Amino acid sequence: MTGFLHRLVRSIAPGPFFYGVLRPVYHQFRALRAARHFRDMYYGTQLRALYPLIRQTGELSNFTYDLTDRNLRYLAELIAVATSKSASEIESYINEGINDPALRNWFDDRIQTWAGAKTSANVRSPFGRRLGWYALARAIKPKVLIETGVDRGHGALILCAALLRNAAEGFPGHYYGTDLRPEAGYLLGGPYAAVGQILVGDSIESLKAFHESVDLFINDSDHSAEYEADEYQVIAPKLSSRAIVLGDNAHATDKLARFSRKTNRHFLFFREEPKDHWYPGAGIGISFPKLEPCMVSKIQVDVGEIQR
Repeated sequence: MTGFLHRLVRSIAPGPFFYGVLRPVYHQFRALRAARHFRDMYYGTQLRALYPLIRQTGELSNFTYDLTDRNLRYLAELIAVATSKSASEIESYINEGINDPALRNWFDDRIQTWAGAKTSANVRSPFGRRLGWYALARAIKPKVLIETGVDRGHGALILCAALLRNAAEGFPGHYYGTDLRPEAGYLLGGPYAAVGQILVGDSIESLKAFHESVDLFINDSDHSAEYEADEYQVIAPKLSSRAIVLGDNAHATDKLARFSRKTNRHFLFFREEPKDHWYPGAGIGISFPKLEPCMVSKIQVDVGEIQR
C-alpha cells in the first residue's frame, strides 16, 4: 500500500475502522513485502544456486567451493598475525595450494568415485577454508600434526600436501588423523599417504594414547561443544611450546576461545565467504601462544635448527 493509497483509505474510512482493522492489515502487508525484499537482497543468489549445485555436484556434505578474493586476503592477513609471518608469505602459500595441479588432479580422480560426487568445474580449489590450514602448516613446518575427524579426507589430503612440500625443503613432518570409521580418509592415498596415517577409534581415546609433542592440532570431529572441549583438555599437555590449535567448529561454539583464555593463549576467528555457492560458510578458530617480541625470532630460529 503506497503512501498515497494509505492517505486515501484513511480519508474515506471511519477512524475506528481504519485504526482497528485497516492499519494492522497495512502493517502486515508492509512487513511481508519488506521480508521478501530483504530475502532476495541478502539470500536470493544462494537460494537460486541451491538446487542447481546439488544436482550438478551430488554433494550432500563437505561442500566444495572457492572463497572470494577478499576472503582469501583476510585469511592471509589473519594467519600472518598468528604465525608472525608476513602476509605476502602466507598469501604465497595459499596460492601454492590453489595452483597445485597434482593435488587437484588427485582430488578430482578420487572424489568422482565417492558416491558419484564431484566438484563444480569452475571451482579453482575444492578446499575452501582448508587453504588456511595448508598455509599454516607451510608456515610453521610442524613435525607432528593431528586432525581429529577425517571423514573422506579433504583436510588430510591438503595437509599432507603441505607436509610433502615442507619435507622437500628439509622440514619433515607427519600427519595423524583420528576417526571412528575404518573407511575414513578415502582421499588420502598415493604420495600423500607417505606422510600421513589414520588412527581408527574414538578421537579422545586416540589422543590419550598419543605420546608425541604436537605442533599443530585441528579439532574437526564430533561437533558437540562438550566433546570439542574435552579434546582441547586432553591435547593441552601434549602441545609443544609453539603449537597452534585450530577449531573447525568455532563458528558454532566458543570452546576454543574459552580454552585459549584459560591457557593464556591468543584467539582469532576467521569466517569464510564462499564464492558463487549457496552454503553460508563455516570458519576457523585459531589459538596460538602469547610470545614476547624477542621470543618470536628465537623460536623461528629454533624451528630451523631442530628440523635441519
